[in-house]
Amino acid sequence: MSSPPRLKVTIADVARKGGVSQMTISRVINDPASVAEGRRRLVLQAIEALHYSPNPAARALAGGRPVRLALFYDNPSTAFLSTFLLGSLEAAQRQHAQLTVIRCQSGAEKKAVLELLGIAPKGFASAAALRFHQVAQDDSVRGLLAVSVPAERASPKPLPFASTISRRGCHERHIVDLGHRRIGFISGNPDQIASAERARGYRSALSDARIELDEALIAPGLFTYRSGLIACESLLELPDPPTAVFASNDDMAAAAISVAHRRHLDVPADFTVCGFDDTHLARSIWPELTTVRQPVSDMAAQPRRC
Repeated sequence: MSSPPRLKVTIADVARKGGVSQMTISRVINDPASVAEGRRRLVLQAIEALHYSPNPAARALAGGRPVRLALFYDNPSTAFLSTFLLGSLEAAQRQHAQLTVIRCQSGAEKKAVLELLGIAPKGFASAAALRFHQVAQDDSVRGLLAVSVPAERASPKPLPFASTISRRGCHERHIVDLGHRRIGFISGNPDQIASAERARGYRSALSDARIELDEALIAPGLFTYRSGLIACESLLELPDPPTAVFASNDDMAAAAISVAHRRHLDVPADFTVCGFDDTHLARSIWPELTTVRQPVSDMAAQPRRC
């Protein structure tokens, strides 16, 4: 015969065990210095004996100090942004935190930083433009941060591993190993941190394979599907077009596949396309996109401390 399920220990159970009020239990959990040592010891012993684990959400509500996380965004790729947002929501849920989403539009970066200060978050994740991170390090803004944010916090910085992943991903030798030597590249929005890193990765990969760089094979993009269409059309209009293209994100890579289909090119037999990010889009088009996986949700789920 199975034993009955164990009931969840409540704050009332701890109060009875310790012979104190529920208010005292709450004070010991949220502000232990405000409770006399003798009572505090009784409460801690009761908590340990009953294996009591206070609910983080209830603690936040009771103390009036909810944990806040901020998400900055200004990325035109819907596929990337939806994945990034999902990771942020999951992280906030795990921490019983409030998530504030702030758009960081080009030219309004300082306003976004001031909005960050207004909500006093415990951390933030950013899918915003390079200028946001530059503004956050500006001397005048750093001064505002120093005045408005407690001293134990540092001014916000970009996610520490995002650009490293971007550059390493572009070193993938998949296209080169297939025998391609005319490899086109669709760059990303110059305002985005990842764009320069992925471009450097592309150049380095060619250099490692001893393939001479042809600047004509580099087409500008903006991380949008439409910019990918325009970029790939320009590459395939060249007198000596590429036989493969590496796009800086999945949206533009999907657009490149569409252009190839319009030109009756078989992908990948006649024209190879590789994307970046491994968003859901890579698996929802035909043929499925070869792409470099970037842990977008995981990046969003590890907000920087402020």
